[in-house]
Amino acid sequence: MTLLFDAHDSFGAIGQPENLSGVVRLALENPENQPVVSVTSLWEIALKVQFGKLDLPVSPSFYREHLQRFHASLLPVEARHTFELMRLPLLHRDPFDRLLVAQARTDQLTLRTCGT
Repeated sequence: MTLLFDAHDSFGAIGQPENLSGVVRLALENPENQPVVSVTSLWEIALKVQFGKLDLPVSPSFYREHLQRFHASLLPVEARHTFELMRLPLLHRDPFDRLLVAQARTDQLTLRTCGT
């Protein structure tokens, strides 16, 4: 299964993997799962780091190393994702989450969010 991890689980896996929930840890360790991290989540993490809301390094090599460690592929944002975003109802207003939902729907990915 291809799992698209949201920013919360992505920065948890990157910043403090020892504090991951059992569900997330099992999902990452299952060889049948292919973890995917959206550039959207990296953007959200970068903003939180810059605004002082998240204590992680600013170094891009730190993130590259951790993505490789979890064998996660990066999902770019493409026009097809924004076209799907336009079709989503306004049930949730967080722009990052909305784009992740659009990406999951467009690419037939299972969105793995905090608590699911």
